[in-house]
Amino acid sequence: MQTFCRNHGSLCRILLLCWIYWRSPRCHGAVEGIPTDEEQATGLEKIIMKAMKEGSDPYSMMKPKEYAGSKVDPHLVPSITNKRIVGCVCEEDNTAVVWFWLHEGEAHRCPSCGSHYKLVAHELPH
Repeated sequence: MQTFCRNHGSLCRILLLCWIYWRSPRCHGAVEGIPTDEEQATGLEKIIMKAMKEGSDPYSMMKPKEYAGSKVDPHLVPSITNKRIVGCVCEEDNTAVVWFWLHEGEAHRCPSCGSHYKLVAHELPH
């Protein structure tokens, strides 16, 4: 072995470095196997995943919760201002949309079908 290393010194150094690197823990990556999405997420994706895990939806990516539309349980409409225009398709197979303004405060009724809507404050995530 010594004779080989004397004759091929650079090759022995390379092999020694490879052996040292192979024995190091950083070479083997994740000990537990393939990392999950949560473990390897970075930046905005990590922020979104953390918020979703906590139960909030900062970028309104999930389907909104459905409400009965009654006076007790009105449809909640998020807005960053104190008013918003709302469109109501009163019947499932209706092709016309009834548009009306929704103002901050108590729930408002759709002028056509009577469903109740309430404006709620919405904070932008940025």
